[in-house]
Amino acid sequence: MSTVLARNENPAPKNPRRRLREAVRRNAPLTREGLAEYIFAGLFQKLVYAQIWEDPEIDMEALAIGPGHTVVTIASGGCNALSYLLADPGRVEAVDLNPAHVAFNRLKLAALQTLPSYESFHRFYAMADDPQNVADYRRFIRPALDEASRAYWEGRTLTGRRRISMFRRHLYRHGLLGHFIGWGHRVARLYGVDPRILLEARSRDEQRLVFDTRIAPLFDKRLVRWMTSRKSSLFGLGIPPQQYEVLAGGAGMAGVLRQRLERLACDFPLSENYFAWQAFGRGYGRGEQAPLPPYLRRDNFEALRVRAARFSVENVSITELLAAKPSASVDRVVLLDAQDWMSDAQLDALWREITRTAAPGARVIFRTAAEANLLEGRLAPSLLARWHYRREQSLALHARDRSSIYGGFHLLVLKD
Repeated sequence: MSTVLARNENPAPKNPRRRLREAVRRNAPLTREGLAEYIFAGLFQKLVYAQIWEDPEIDMEALAIGPGHTVVTIASGGCNALSYLLADPGRVEAVDLNPAHVAFNRLKLAALQTLPSYESFHRFYAMADDPQNVADYRRFIRPALDEASRAYWEGRTLTGRRRISMFRRHLYRHGLLGHFIGWGHRVARLYGVDPRILLEARSRDEQRLVFDTRIAPLFDKRLVRWMTSRKSSLFGLGIPPQQYEVLAGGAGMAGVLRQRLERLACDFPLSENYFAWQAFGRGYGRGEQAPLPPYLRRDNFEALRVRAARFSVENVSITELLAAKPSASVDRVVLLDAQDWMSDAQLDALWREITRTAAPGARVIFRTAAEANLLEGRLAPSLLARWHYRREQSLALHARDRSSIYGGFHLLVLKD
């Protein structure tokens, strides 16, 4: 999930708040739709994703990153961007219009570089609930942070707590998505269902039984159907008003969400799917065998630490970053679901820069709320003709994407 869009035909102002508002806004401010967009843009100034919800192993298989490659990606929570370093690229350049996400990624990078051991890094990000994490921040991480990121983490929320205290108060229960998942758990308990029961299943057959008998019926409840019918109810999933319509596809949103959650709950073993642990347990599992993102696994720690200097994150749009690059200088581009938010003019502006900067054999991946490749029928034919859409491979990769929340995964390769 993303908070970075292409810029408009006219360059957006440099102020991050105005950039994000202009990226989201489609309607006049005093209309109902315009007000929803204004509220959504305001919420997206805050931390949204403590964990990214795209499967990095699917990404890396599709991208086929090679040594020395330059990868440009939307940052979001940073889990995937850091994991790409395992493929030994020359550079991973991440961007995000949300300054909170930039501070989050810079903290993660500094923690990787400065914490004294894998155990301390694991405690900080996998457990994320220990008072020692705040002490480690002060001793090891703080001196390595830039001034803006340090100011963000040491700033206070409306409750008066410093933001860095999230790391001793269950990090993954914070952020807009964390609060949304918490809301879902509270509604489920209102009907006598604790979603954590799914994590007690010992086989996929048991996962299916728990889902069908305990969780699926919740989506038929009148309150759930009413709440999910409102666009604002899904802001916590990172779904802006314009993406809501695409995701709903003319059907009831409760049914769509039930279908996506069913896949998350039933299609993959719990021993392999850390996304299911986040959704149903509000954190990663405990113990050495708990599934984790690649960047958090013990056997990857030293390689990531050595390559950490190749990672950067900036508070700009992806189109702006590409516009400043030489032609044929980028090997891989990761757009997450950002294009779902874009107008046709923004798509053309983005893909003009992607195509101009694409090195021979360049690859681009993205996800969509709906199943279809949204570029077809919208992107200028002259741009679309430069790329080969790997339709069958995209379908196969989508079927294996453990995050399970998107309608489609899409891979394009630059033609010779």
